[in-house]
Formats: sequence, C-alpha cells, structure tokens
Amino acid sequence: MLRIALFGCGRIGRMHAGYVRAHPRAQLAWVFDVHRPAAEAVAAETGARVAETVEEALADPSVGAVLIASSTDTHVDLLTRSARAGKAVFCEKPIDLDIRKVDACWEAVRDLGVPIQIGFNRRFDPSFASLARRARAGEIGEVRQVIITSRDPDVPSDEYMKVAGGLLRDMTIHDFDMARFLLPEEPVAVFAVASALVDERVRRLGEHDTATVVLATASGKQAVITNYRRAVYGYDQRIEVVGEKGMLRAENRHPTTVEAWTAERTRARDPVLPFFVERYREAYAAELDAFVRAVLDGEPVPVTFEDGRAALRLADAAYESLATGRLVRLA
Repeated sequence: MLRIALFGCGRIGRMHAGYVRAHPRAQLAWVFDVHRPAAEAVAAETGARVAETVEEALADPSVGAVLIASSTDTHVDLLTRSARAGKAVFCEKPIDLDIRKVDACWEAVRDLGVPIQIGFNRRFDPSFASLARRARAGEIGEVRQVIITSRDPDVPSDEYMKVAGGLLRDMTIHDFDMARFLLPEEPVAVFAVASALVDERVRRLGEHDTATVVLATASGKQAVITNYRRAVYGYDQRIEVVGEKGMLRAENRHPTTVEAWTAERTRARDPVLPFFVERYREAYAAELDAFVRAVLDGEPVPVTFEDGRAALRLADAAYESLATGRLVRLA
C-alpha cells in the first residue's frame, strides 16, 4: 500500500484525491493546503489527516509518495523538499513557468534516486494510448505528420489567466507533450501564431485564446497543434497521425454511442463531453496507477522530469516565435 501526501486541495487536487481513494494499492494519508477549509473538505471525503505544515506530512516515515497539485509557483519548492525527504513525487504540469527554475530543480533532485512523474495525463487516455501503440507498431508505416486539435469550452477566469503563464504554457503544454509522445523524433523547430479573438478580457490581459503551432523534426516530420478557448459544442480533443500506409485517428468522446436518425436530423449524437474532468477520467486513473506501480513495483516512470522540461522548452520557443514572427530552432 502506497501512502500518499497531497499538497494542494483545489479542483485538480480534490480530483486526484478521489482517484487515490479509489485505487486498491494507494491510500491518502495527509492533505495540506494553504486554504485550510479546502484541505478539511478533502480530508472529510477521504479519511486523510490535515497537515498543519508541509513538513508535518513529509516527516511521516509511512508516507512513500507526494502528489503535488498546488499552484504552479509552488511546484519547484514542494518537489525539491519532497524528493530530499526521500518521497516519490507526482507533480502536476507544468513543473514551473521559468525554465531556469526547472533546471535548478533538476540539479537539486536528479541524484536523489526517487521516482518523479509529471502529470501529462493525456498519454494515458485509452484511445490516445492505443493510437500511439499502434503507430509505434508500424500499422501505418513511417509516421510523417501529427495533427492535434485541443479546444476548451470557454475562456477561464481573469484570476486564472493572470497566474497560468499564458495559453501556450498552460493549455498547449499538454499538446506539446502529446506531439513529442507521437512523433518518432524530437521537434527541433517551432513556429507559432496566436490571437485574442474570443473575449475582450483576453485582449485586456495581453493573452491569447486562439493559436496554431507547427513543430518540425530534423528530418522534416511535422506536428500541427490548434487551440481555441470557446468551443461552444463542448471539449474538443482529437488526434490524427498520418503515415506512409494510412492514418490513425482518435475522435472526441460522447456520453453514449447512441445516434438518432429522423426526418429532421441525420446521425444526431449526444454532445461531446463538457470538459477535462469528464473527458480524461480514465486517463487520470491510469496515470495514478502507473505512478503507484513505478513506486511499489519498480517499473519505469512513464512521464519523466525530462519530459516536463521538454514540453516547457517547446512552449518557450513558441512564445519566442510569437514575439519575433519567425521560426525558432531549438539548440
């Protein structure tokens, strides 16, 4: 049984707590949040103890792992302290918004020998994972192009946008990781365009709500990412991988597979799922299971610290491309 301390009890932390509670080999031992009522609410749901401080949870020798779901600006500090305490670490994305802090964190923890997994949950979506396995098995021959569509149902709050680090570091970073996951080579060039087309609030904050990013590998293989913040029809998540022998495609998820065929409508279906909580339910459970197996059974961590750093580098390069209007080549 892996006893876990949860740092951060907001929306994403509370969701993770539910998956820990449901896992047969994991137990939520401690919860901590700077807003104590949030921690108390999660503790009441899970039976965990509320820690007065981070140190109290880390000092418990029965705790084998820490799950960091707090605000991004706390990730590096909590990750470093947890690893130094000998705890395995699951850290939500991104590790930080500043690549220099990420690099300093890695220097501090790389030799401590504790498993560290970053929360890019989309790799664990059943359809996306199956698509990736089939592509790697050669079903469509040499992979040449990846197309990723990721559209949110609405613009987030001003408060969220002020601290999230920008569309490309908050939303698109999942797609940067997915592009790396699906491409047979590392991207070495990035070109991005982004606009504020959806909401005046976005323009006022100097932010973006609509973006297209093109990644290219050294041999010319490509990934195209499209993001949009107000898909009125639901949470739009699709992937296509094109190869020499054909294409693999993963479509949106719907509450049911029922279709209605009438005189007025042809093939009317349920709307796509509303947001990430519903769309990636299986993915969140699967990524936690992978982390538990990495800690208890010694299996490889499937999404490493280096993966988290690589996605942030692509986001930084995309912002450089926005600022210069040019293709940015990664050193």
